[in-house]
Amino acid sequence: MHSQLSPHHAHRVDLPGRHGPIAALRAGARGRDLGATALLLPGYTGSKEDFAPLLDPVADAGFEVVAIDLPGQYESAGPVSELDHRPGPLGAALAELVGKLAAEGRRVLLLGHSYGGLVARGAVLAGAPVSGLTLMSAGPSELPPGARRTALDQGEVVLRRHGVEAAQQVNETRQSLNPRWAQVPDALRELYRERFVRSSPAGLLGMGDGLRGEPDLVARLGRTLRTEGVPCLVVCGELDDAWSAATQRDMAERLDADFAVLAGVAHSPNTEAPEALLGTLLPTWRAWLRP
Repeated sequence: MHSQLSPHHAHRVDLPGRHGPIAALRAGARGRDLGATALLLPGYTGSKEDFAPLLDPVADAGFEVVAIDLPGQYESAGPVSELDHRPGPLGAALAELVGKLAAEGRRVLLLGHSYGGLVARGAVLAGAPVSGLTLMSAGPSELPPGARRTALDQGEVVLRRHGVEAAQQVNETRQSLNPRWAQVPDALRELYRERFVRSSPAGLLGMGDGLRGEPDLVARLGRTLRTEGVPCLVVCGELDDAWSAATQRDMAERLDADFAVLAGVAHSPNTEAPEALLGTLLPTWRAWLRP
């Protein structure tokens, strides 16, 4: 079973960031080094560990791989203001990290999952020197009405009134209603709890606001990608319950991007079906690097 606890050979490192150290899992390319770094951004309440099943296969394919906690998440320092955790400001901060990786002489392939996709978009719009952009399970704008948005609305009230620990208890109560929760190992449950309560309250609130208020910037992103000659891939599960696969397909068409949908997969292909996801990512990324 793949999860955030999947074994890998990446090293835990801290990278320089505008708001303080950025916690990362980093693995060098093994075998033939393609001269590219895959920089992976997690979603709301996520962390670098969300990419654990991908780290070794991506490195084995010849890419350096760096998975991070977004500023304010889990082990990464973050800004004080809630507004600075929205996609635009976070994207601008991470554009600086992309620039530092590119200054090492590597081409950077940026991937953002869910909220991380909105942040990755913000980084590109802020001038991040990327050689490719992958938007995974991310939409064109704010999260549409549904269970996830309702949970955000309810969670904000608890978080503001009673703090992070109380909000996490609400999360656990909600998760316990899902029959699959009983099958989650205790160690994984503890990781979910720990990374939530160690995340910045300003970050949780600011990212939550970002998910509920991000405008549609697809046209602007498309112009930027075309001007800079940056290729783009949109990939999602056919059962995505955040932004629908149809919505993401439409976004890909508007971006003139490649599109891939993974059968039987919901919102987190990285842990639900990493092999299928890699079957899309690796050939696409290799094609982007060809002269």
